[in-house]
Amino acid sequence: MITFIIALALLVVGFFTYGRLVEKIFGIEPERKTPALTKTDGVDFVPMSPWRIFLVQFLNIAGLGPIFGAIMGIFYGPAAFLWIVFGTIFAGGVHDYLSGMLSIRKGGASLPDIVGDEMGKSTKVFLRVLSLVLLILLTTTFLSGPAVLLQGLAPLSTMGYDHSGVIHLIPIAWILIIFGYYSLATVLPVDKLIGRFYPIFGGILLFMGLGIMVVMLGWHSSEMPEVFDGLHNRQTNGLPLFPMMFVSIACGAISGFHGTQSPIMARCVTNERQGRWIFYGAMVAEGILALIWAAAAGTFFADPEKGLYGIDGLQAFAAQHHGENIAALVIDKVSRSWLGKIGGILAIIGVIAAPITSGDTALRSARLIVADYLKLDQKPIHKRLVIAIPLFLCVFGMVFVDFNIVWRYFAWTNQTLAVFTLWAGTIWLYRKSHLSQAHPSKEGERFRKGYLIALLPALFMTMVCSSYIFIAPEGFHLPAHWVGYLIAGIVTLGCLTGFIRWTKNLTANDGEK
Repeated sequence: MITFIIALALLVVGFFTYGRLVEKIFGIEPERKTPALTKTDGVDFVPMSPWRIFLVQFLNIAGLGPIFGAIMGIFYGPAAFLWIVFGTIFAGGVHDYLSGMLSIRKGGASLPDIVGDEMGKSTKVFLRVLSLVLLILLTTTFLSGPAVLLQGLAPLSTMGYDHSGVIHLIPIAWILIIFGYYSLATVLPVDKLIGRFYPIFGGILLFMGLGIMVVMLGWHSSEMPEVFDGLHNRQTNGLPLFPMMFVSIACGAISGFHGTQSPIMARCVTNERQGRWIFYGAMVAEGILALIWAAAAGTFFADPEKGLYGIDGLQAFAAQHHGENIAALVIDKVSRSWLGKIGGILAIIGVIAAPITSGDTALRSARLIVADYLKLDQKPIHKRLVIAIPLFLCVFGMVFVDFNIVWRYFAWTNQTLAVFTLWAGTIWLYRKSHLSQAHPSKEGERFRKGYLIALLPALFMTMVCSSYIFIAPEGFHLPAHWVGYLIAGIVTLGCLTGFIRWTKNLTANDGEK
């Protein structure tokens, strides 16, 4: 209980302290007109109230990630709590704030254009491809996951397919229903479905998390995992805590997917003052949700009579249900047991709403990325459909791929995208600080090294993603983990060296002028 309370307090304090520092370093300009006001089109650029944008942003980013990811992350032990807290404050919050605010500054630009403006045309092209792959993978996972949960509430028709000698059942009826909704939300104006109903679902999701937390603290506090129980790896599959846990817990700490979602809401913000509450604040709210579910999963399965800690009990439960969607089963058991029948149903509905409402905005973001590349006006609906229909077909085809495989590749792609966003933010902030040195001022001197808020998490996540691709089973799967760490270290050092060389060239070019 002590660990959970301290972690919760740190997240709240982090928003009001570090979040404010990030805002000051960025340098908001409240008098500057935002794209929502200068490019209003009634489809994507639509002014909305701050509280509504916050709830939509929270629901957009809080899909399966902070819940499923937190549950899978706690298998590694109480170290998961540390990553959720410090990842949210120093990495995820910075990442989301910069992606949202840079989109505002760049006229509502999509993520590939934001990154490409700072890192070059070739990077922009690569990011377009990577972003589309990520969004298709994410939509697929956020289509299958809620369909399974809905099938548990109201069984409809299924279809089976064989994978490695195992028959898997797909809740095809629910998939088609959700997919139909996705189609509408992707092409309709942002204020018709997303702006109108998402705040309601966001409230349900927050209520569900609060209910789980109250029951856990009130009746199961003595069974909660604590960091002083040890930060060693509790995972039994032989995979190392670093980098596996840092990829498993993505949306609850830092997620590249958020960078694709922030520009959607950046096109609705009416004043730059709102940025910290909407972008950094929604990330902190998601971190709190991830913290609750990590603690709940690590607490629920404790069995003192058998001498099992919560995490050990969770491992035993997972072993009994090998090959199944463990996170979905945990959500179902925890919600129904702790919140009763009606509360459990409401909780599951909240968990279902989160991925569905992230899946459709993922497709919407994919449509906008393609539209920006083709420079295709999205006001006429037939031009929206020209882009959306091929995306629908790609997603529907991916439904028939093993969910666990899709999720693993999504997780790595997700974090890799975050790396590029952080590096782009670092470069933008350095340019800003460089200009402040050329034109000295008290405020400019104060934040001369402000780019470090993005550089440090960029280096850390570069190390995480590089080592993951060399160590993970779906990567090169090097048997000697130290070799993977060594190569990843060289890659990270190379990125830092390249950045330093770029800064020197920038200074030299200014000197020649």
